[in-house]
Amino acid sequence: MAEEYKEALLEKHNYHDGCPGCKVEQMKLLRRGYPYLELSFVWIIVLSTSLPISSLYPFLYYMIDDFGVAKTEKDIGFYAGFVGCSFMLGRALTSVFWGIVADRYGRKPIILLGTISIAIFNALFGLSVNFWMAIGTRFLLGSFNCLLGTMKAYASEIFRDEYQATAMSAVSTAWGIGLIIGPALGGFLAQPADKYPNVFSQDSIFGRFRYALPCFTISAFALLVTVLCCFIPETLHNHKQDSTSHDDSYEILEAASHESTASTGKAGKTERKASQSLLKNWPLMSSIIVYCVLCLHDTAYSEIFALWANSPRKYGGLSYSTNDVGTVLAISGFGLFCFQVFVYPFAEKLLGPVLVTRFAGALMIPIQMSYPFIANSSGVSLSLMLNCASILVNVLSVSAITGLLILQNRAVDQSQRGAANGIAMTAMSLFKTVGPAGAGILFSWSERRLNAAFLPGSHMVFFVLNVIVVVGVALTFKPFLTTTARR
Repeated sequence: MAEEYKEALLEKHNYHDGCPGCKVEQMKLLRRGYPYLELSFVWIIVLSTSLPISSLYPFLYYMIDDFGVAKTEKDIGFYAGFVGCSFMLGRALTSVFWGIVADRYGRKPIILLGTISIAIFNALFGLSVNFWMAIGTRFLLGSFNCLLGTMKAYASEIFRDEYQATAMSAVSTAWGIGLIIGPALGGFLAQPADKYPNVFSQDSIFGRFRYALPCFTISAFALLVTVLCCFIPETLHNHKQDSTSHDDSYEILEAASHESTASTGKAGKTERKASQSLLKNWPLMSSIIVYCVLCLHDTAYSEIFALWANSPRKYGGLSYSTNDVGTVLAISGFGLFCFQVFVYPFAEKLLGPVLVTRFAGALMIPIQMSYPFIANSSGVSLSLMLNCASILVNVLSVSAITGLLILQNRAVDQSQRGAANGIAMTAMSLFKTVGPAGAGILFSWSERRLNAAFLPGSHMVFFVLNVIVVVGVALTFKPFLTTTARR
């Protein structure tokens, strides 16, 4: 049976010997069973690119303090915001370029370049000796961070049609887990000579560079992923594409094998030829805009949560150490993993991505309002309420973003998903550039208005976060957000 399929593929699909893209198409047509191996590669690659993005947040407050650039404690948040946004600025400036390079030279070289750059520049960030070196290395890390958009395109090409939703869910879940596990690593491993004097000496490299250990750990993981990525297949065709798409070839093969009609394949082909410009595709563009608004909230929340937890109680914070923040985020990461694996697929199937996004955003609002009141508690009650709130906000935030990723990929044909994800990546990076800088400035300002009559101190910070969520939820209603049928 496999030989018959192979012969049909060579005849109907015009399979080209030596073309890596054609080999992948052949593999997809002949292979049966769940794609565990491909999912594993998607997971570890996306995880490696998301870990360094927010791993600095638990120790950034102390790092800025060590640099001596802030004149007072109230100024630390201001400078921390610029270090955080330098990564996103670099990524925003280069995302389109890397997308073009990936379309021309292949997905695999860009994936390898991305993992190698993480290993190099994230390690250099851990060795930063001043504020400007920290900004420069983060900017370079963002400029060469070309993985997320490329991986969305790669996932859409390496999986069969029936696993496309699983592929996109794997990308968003791995991304969300990385954005939580990264800060957990940063919290536990920062300042190791102070926390673990029996293991790390003050005279060692980790005693002199107090924030190098979490960065080196993530860089080591990126090097391991680089080695593993040498074995992934390339999905880009190295010849001029034939007029018959691989989807049509699959339909032709199925028709030949099962004697079904060819009308479905012809109709699908006609529909694909009628595809409109991506910028005129309102279901795509509207979902990207909502996606960007919620990503802005996600980034701002990540930085504000760490700054708020680290800041002294006299300013409305929790006076948490990096270990304390790491513990909270590790628990949140485990909760997010369990929810996304076991609960989210059923919620999406029952409600659909739009309602999941809408309900998730609405539920975040009262939880975020509770944070300033949680700071008034202590002991076990503080720990219990904070962990529950952190788990819920992270679960709801990633669920909302996952729903929008599904909508984006349903809004375009498979042949356009690479370009569509490139547009989404650039737009999202621009919004996330504003997030850390704005969050840092807002947090610094809030500490100067502790006795204000309207929304004093941290109440103002979480109020602004809720305003962003309200805007995102409002945009999920028609006529702004429109959807297309499942493709």
